[in-house]
Amino acid sequence: MAETRTIAPPADDLAPGELLPLGRRFRIVLVLGFLTALGPLTIDMYLPSLPTITDDLHATAAAVQLTLTGTLIGLAFGQLLVGPLADAVGRRVPLLAGIAVHVLASVLCVLAPNLAVLGSLRVLQGLGAAAAAVIAMAMVRDLFDGLSAARLFSRLMLVVGVAPILAPTIGGLVLNWTSWRGVFVVLTGVGLAIMAATAVVLPETLPVARRRNGGVLGTFRDYGRLLTDRVYVGLTLVAGLAMAALFAYVSGASFVLQDQFGMSEQQFALIFAAGAVGLIGATQLNVRLLRRWTPQQIMAASLVAGLVFGLVMLVLAATELGGLTGILIPLWLVLFTVGLVMPNAPALALNRHGEAAGTAAALLGAVQFGVGALAAPLVGVLGVGAVAMAVVVFGGMLAATVVCFLVVRPHRLPAERPDTVVVLAH
Repeated sequence: MAETRTIAPPADDLAPGELLPLGRRFRIVLVLGFLTALGPLTIDMYLPSLPTITDDLHATAAAVQLTLTGTLIGLAFGQLLVGPLADAVGRRVPLLAGIAVHVLASVLCVLAPNLAVLGSLRVLQGLGAAAAAVIAMAMVRDLFDGLSAARLFSRLMLVVGVAPILAPTIGGLVLNWTSWRGVFVVLTGVGLAIMAATAVVLPETLPVARRRNGGVLGTFRDYGRLLTDRVYVGLTLVAGLAMAALFAYVSGASFVLQDQFGMSEQQFALIFAAGAVGLIGATQLNVRLLRRWTPQQIMAASLVAGLVFGLVMLVLAATELGGLTGILIPLWLVLFTVGLVMPNAPALALNRHGEAAGTAAALLGAVQFGVGALAAPLVGVLGVGAVAMAVVVFGGMLAATVVCFLVVRPHRLPAERPDTVVVLAH
């Protein structure tokens, strides 16, 4: 039987002892999904316009890829700042402030006169999106434990997965009637819509009694405690290195598919969406797999499979066997395995530090996007081609697998308890 602990949120319209209606719970989960999707939307929507930006701003492909790196750096460092703040003052205020920063940066991106300014504003955009990413994860940890958290992460990944499908498609459509600057007009509208939904739907999930007010020294102590937990650090690195494989694909796909294989912006968007479908399918399959296997078992098996598929992709890209099909099929299989790693590694990591969920989610997210920020320009440095992309994808899966088995040692982790759900009272 599921163990239920009830948090009485500070919102006036909530009272202890009653469960939220199913409809309201669904709306909360849906908005959490859109919050976690804000970062991917910010990253992916302008991907079809990278070659256009290269020409319009008279830059190199590698230099334009640094605007993607800037976004990832903002997402990484922003989470380190926002996580402890959300543990100290609650979730709602930092969340709404972060989305406002994202909206402002999006407006300024529309007016960016050159690549240097655009890159700087993309960092600011990432900082704003970081609040949405880390606080959504912390809210999940406020509400759920154990297998329930892993299942909810999988459900949220369904919403997050829509972003890679829709974002490049929307970006490609926008480019049909305007320039790349129009993409940032759309991102402004998306940010405003998410801010409104957050303000209306999401309650405060961190009661005053559970807030941590240790100041700067307390923040450093929390981070220090997290960094001394070998398993947490290992799981964080696994999540980050799997993300590196994903971002190698994200940063290199437009150049490989459009420049190397001659696809149009709309064709690229469709192929990119196909890969995202596999990622989404894996996250939803994970919910069913959790009925039979533990999160650590699924994570370990998926990493081994992803490593094999990554090696096949590298060999086929280097030998040019199979052409485009020889690259896409193993690539999509790698993305499928990443979709199984992504819900389970964060759930296992956050479950170890529920007392500082915001800070733990911040460090986890910072490593994910920080490693991704390193992977994105690495593809450009190696040549912006199929082989370069395959090298970084395979390298990320290899490193994640090594860390999993040598540092995390999943076979030694205790099995998760049956569902432990923290339910908001109504």
